[in-house]
Amino acid sequence: MKVVAALHAAFIASQIPDQQRPIADVISRIEKLNEGLRAFWSASQGWAPVAAADLMSKSRLDRQVSLSRSLRHWIVDPADNLEDGDLILGWANLGSLIEGTIKLFLAVYYADYQKDLPTLQQTQAWHKKDGKLLDPDGLRLEVLISYVEKAALFEPAEVALFKQVQSYRNAIHAFKDRPLGSGSELHAAIKDYLTMLRSTVSRLPYPEDIYTPQEV
Repeated sequence: MKVVAALHAAFIASQIPDQQRPIADVISRIEKLNEGLRAFWSASQGWAPVAAADLMSKSRLDRQVSLSRSLRHWIVDPADNLEDGDLILGWANLGSLIEGTIKLFLAVYYADYQKDLPTLQQTQAWHKKDGKLLDPDGLRLEVLISYVEKAALFEPAEVALFKQVQSYRNAIHAFKDRPLGSGSELHAAIKDYLTMLRSTVSRLPYPEDIYTPQEV
Protein backbone atom coordinates (compact mmCIF):
# COMPACT_ATOMS: atom_id res chain seq x y z
CA MET A 1 0.00 0.00 0.00
CA LYS A 2 2.87 2.37 0.75
CA VAL A 3 4.24 1.86 -2.78
CA VAL A 4 0.84 2.56 -4.31
CA ALA A 5 0.46 5.67 -2.19
CA ALA A 6 3.92 6.88 -3.20
CA LEU A 7 3.19 6.31 -6.90
CA HIS A 8 -0.11 8.14 -6.54
CA ALA A 9 1.61 11.06 -4.83
CA ALA A 10 4.25 11.17 -7.60
CA PHE A 11 1.51 11.18 -10.25
CA ILE A 12 -0.33 14.04 -8.55
CA ALA A 13 2.93 15.98 -8.25
CA SER A 14 3.62 15.48 -11.96
CA GLN A 15 0.37 17.25 -12.86
CA ILE A 16 1.42 20.53 -11.23
CA PRO A 17 2.49 23.20 -13.76
CA ASP A 18 6.20 23.90 -13.34
CA GLN A 19 5.63 27.62 -12.80
CA GLN A 20 3.61 26.73 -9.69
CA ARG A 21 6.28 24.51 -8.14
CA PRO A 22 8.54 25.81 -5.36
CA ILE A 23 11.92 26.74 -6.83
CA ALA A 24 13.74 24.22 -4.59
CA ASP A 25 11.55 21.40 -5.96
CA VAL A 26 12.18 22.55 -9.52
CA ILE A 27 15.94 22.51 -9.02
CA SER A 28 15.79 19.06 -7.39
CA ARG A 29 13.99 17.74 -10.48
CA ILE A 30 16.56 19.36 -12.79
CA GLU A 31 19.35 17.73 -10.81
CA LYS A 32 17.78 14.27 -11.09
CA LEU A 33 17.07 14.55 -14.81
CA ASN A 34 20.58 15.74 -15.61
CA GLU A 35 22.08 13.01 -13.42
CA GLY A 36 20.01 10.45 -15.34
CA LEU A 37 21.23 11.88 -18.65
CA ARG A 38 24.82 11.74 -17.42
CA ALA A 39 24.52 8.16 -16.20
CA PHE A 40 23.27 6.84 -19.54
CA TRP A 41 24.73 9.03 -22.27
CA SER A 42 28.26 9.36 -20.92
CA ALA A 43 28.60 5.59 -21.35
CA SER A 44 26.40 4.97 -24.38
CA GLN A 45 28.87 2.96 -26.46
CA GLY A 46 27.12 -0.07 -27.89
CA TRP A 47 23.78 1.73 -28.03
CA ALA A 48 24.32 5.08 -29.71
CA PRO A 49 25.94 5.23 -33.17
CA VAL A 50 29.72 5.18 -32.92
CA ALA A 51 30.28 8.81 -33.94
CA ALA A 52 27.60 10.05 -31.52
CA ALA A 53 28.88 7.85 -28.67
CA ASP A 54 32.43 9.10 -29.23
CA LEU A 55 31.20 12.69 -29.13
CA MET A 56 29.33 12.15 -25.87
CA SER A 57 32.08 10.12 -24.23
CA LYS A 58 34.37 13.17 -24.30
CA SER A 59 31.65 15.57 -23.13
CA ARG A 60 31.44 16.63 -19.49
CA LEU A 61 27.90 15.66 -18.60
CA ASP A 62 29.05 15.49 -14.97
CA ARG A 63 29.37 19.26 -15.11
CA GLN A 64 25.73 19.53 -16.18
CA VAL A 65 24.90 17.80 -12.89
CA SER A 66 27.19 20.11 -10.94
CA LEU A 67 25.71 23.16 -12.67
CA SER A 68 22.25 21.88 -11.75
CA ARG A 69 23.23 21.81 -8.08
CA SER A 70 24.69 25.31 -8.44
CA LEU A 71 21.22 26.65 -9.21
CA ARG A 72 20.57 26.38 -5.46
CA HIS A 73 22.78 29.43 -4.97
CA TRP A 74 20.01 31.54 -6.49
CA ILE A 75 17.22 30.40 -4.14
CA VAL A 76 16.19 33.60 -2.38
CA ASP A 77 12.76 34.48 -1.01
CA PRO A 78 11.59 36.82 -2.34
CA ALA A 79 13.47 36.21 -5.59
CA ASP A 80 13.80 39.92 -6.31
CA ASN A 81 16.18 40.24 -3.35
CA LEU A 82 18.92 38.77 -5.53
CA GLU A 83 21.76 41.27 -5.94
CA ASP A 84 23.03 42.25 -9.39
CA GLY A 85 26.12 40.08 -9.01
CA ASP A 86 23.96 37.08 -8.15
CA LEU A 87 21.73 37.74 -11.17
CA ILE A 88 24.74 37.92 -13.48
CA LEU A 89 26.06 34.59 -12.19
CA GLY A 90 22.58 33.05 -12.08
CA TRP A 91 21.92 33.77 -15.76
CA ALA A 92 25.39 32.45 -16.63
CA ASN A 93 24.62 29.28 -14.65
CA LEU A 94 21.30 28.74 -16.42
CA GLY A 95 22.75 29.62 -19.83
CA SER A 96 25.46 26.99 -19.43
CA LEU A 97 22.84 24.38 -18.58
CA ILE A 98 20.73 25.24 -21.62
CA GLU A 99 23.83 25.17 -23.83
CA GLY A 100 24.75 21.73 -22.50
CA THR A 101 21.25 20.35 -23.00
CA ILE A 102 21.09 21.53 -26.62
CA LYS A 103 24.55 20.11 -27.30
CA LEU A 104 23.55 16.75 -25.83
CA PHE A 105 20.43 16.66 -28.02
CA LEU A 106 22.47 17.41 -31.14
CA ALA A 107 25.12 14.86 -30.13
CA VAL A 108 22.52 12.12 -29.72
CA TYR A 109 21.16 12.94 -33.18
CA TYR A 110 24.60 13.64 -34.58
CA ALA A 111 23.99 11.70 -37.81
CA ASP A 112 20.95 13.88 -38.58
CA TYR A 113 22.96 16.99 -37.69
CA GLN A 114 25.70 15.98 -40.15
CA LYS A 115 23.18 15.53 -42.95
CA ASP A 116 21.45 18.87 -42.41
CA LEU A 117 23.85 20.83 -44.62
CA PRO A 118 21.29 23.30 -46.07
CA THR A 119 20.42 24.54 -42.58
CA LEU A 120 23.94 24.37 -41.20
CA GLN A 121 25.21 26.50 -44.08
CA GLN A 122 22.85 29.29 -43.01
CA THR A 123 24.57 29.54 -39.63
CA GLN A 124 28.02 29.85 -38.08
CA ALA A 125 27.88 26.10 -37.42
CA TRP A 126 29.25 25.92 -40.96
CA HIS A 127 32.91 26.91 -41.46
CA LYS A 128 32.77 28.75 -44.77
CA LYS A 129 36.52 28.94 -45.34
CA ASP A 130 37.07 25.21 -44.79
CA GLY A 131 33.71 24.23 -46.27
CA LYS A 132 32.74 21.93 -43.43
CA LEU A 133 30.38 21.72 -40.47
CA LEU A 134 31.52 22.32 -36.91
CA ASP A 135 30.71 19.73 -34.26
CA PRO A 136 28.01 20.87 -31.85
CA ASP A 137 30.20 20.43 -28.77
CA GLY A 138 32.31 23.44 -29.80
CA LEU A 139 29.52 25.87 -30.71
CA ARG A 140 28.62 29.00 -28.76
CA LEU A 141 25.12 29.29 -27.36
CA GLU A 142 24.25 32.02 -29.86
CA VAL A 143 25.17 29.72 -32.78
CA LEU A 144 23.32 26.77 -31.25
CA ILE A 145 20.18 28.87 -30.91
CA SER A 146 20.46 30.08 -34.50
CA TYR A 147 20.79 26.53 -35.80
CA VAL A 148 18.04 24.87 -33.74
CA GLU A 149 15.64 27.71 -34.56
CA LYS A 150 16.28 27.42 -38.31
CA ALA A 151 16.05 23.62 -38.12
CA ALA A 152 12.84 23.85 -36.03
CA LEU A 153 14.22 21.37 -33.50
CA PHE A 154 12.65 23.00 -30.44
CA GLU A 155 9.30 24.61 -29.74
CA PRO A 156 9.00 28.39 -30.28
CA ALA A 157 8.52 28.91 -26.52
CA GLU A 158 11.74 27.00 -25.87
CA VAL A 159 13.65 29.06 -28.43
CA ALA A 160 12.28 32.21 -26.78
CA LEU A 161 13.64 30.94 -23.45
CA PHE A 162 17.04 30.30 -25.03
CA LYS A 163 17.17 33.82 -26.43
CA GLN A 164 16.06 35.42 -23.17
CA VAL A 165 18.71 33.60 -21.15
CA GLN A 166 21.41 34.19 -23.77
CA SER A 167 20.64 37.91 -23.74
CA TYR A 168 20.83 38.22 -19.96
CA ARG A 169 23.87 35.92 -19.81
CA ASN A 170 25.81 38.48 -21.83
CA ALA A 171 25.78 40.61 -18.68
CA ILE A 172 28.67 38.44 -17.46
CA HIS A 173 30.70 41.16 -19.25
CA ALA A 174 29.67 43.40 -16.39
CA PHE A 175 31.70 46.53 -17.19
CA LYS A 176 29.27 47.45 -19.97
CA ASP A 177 25.76 48.41 -18.88
CA ARG A 178 23.38 45.60 -19.86
CA PRO A 179 19.89 44.64 -18.68
CA LEU A 180 19.94 41.92 -16.00
CA GLY A 181 16.28 41.07 -15.71
CA SER A 182 15.01 40.36 -12.20
CA GLY A 183 15.18 37.56 -9.67
CA SER A 184 11.58 36.67 -10.46
CA GLU A 185 12.46 36.37 -14.15
CA LEU A 186 15.44 34.16 -13.31
CA HIS A 187 13.30 31.82 -11.20
CA ALA A 188 10.64 31.69 -13.92
CA ALA A 189 13.31 30.88 -16.51
CA ILE A 190 14.70 28.07 -14.31
CA LYS A 191 11.19 26.62 -14.13
CA ASP A 192 10.85 26.90 -17.92
CA TYR A 193 14.18 25.10 -18.24
CA LEU A 194 12.75 22.18 -16.26
CA THR A 195 9.85 21.99 -18.73
CA MET A 196 12.26 22.10 -21.67
CA LEU A 197 14.63 19.56 -20.08
CA ARG A 198 11.78 17.12 -19.40
CA SER A 199 10.62 17.46 -23.01
CA THR A 200 14.15 16.89 -24.30
CA VAL A 201 14.53 13.76 -22.16
CA SER A 202 11.30 12.39 -23.64
CA ARG A 203 12.61 12.91 -27.19
CA LEU A 204 15.80 10.89 -26.72
CA PRO A 205 15.93 7.15 -27.53
CA TYR A 206 16.63 4.51 -24.90
CA PRO A 207 16.95 0.71 -25.22
CA GLU A 208 14.41 0.24 -22.40
CA ASP A 209 12.19 2.50 -20.32
CA ILE A 210 14.23 1.78 -17.19
CA TYR A 211 17.07 3.86 -18.63
CA THR A 212 14.93 6.96 -19.14
CA PRO A 213 15.90 9.64 -16.58
CA GLN A 214 13.29 10.29 -13.90
CA GLU A 215 12.74 13.51 -11.98
CA VAL A 216 11.21 12.00 -8.82
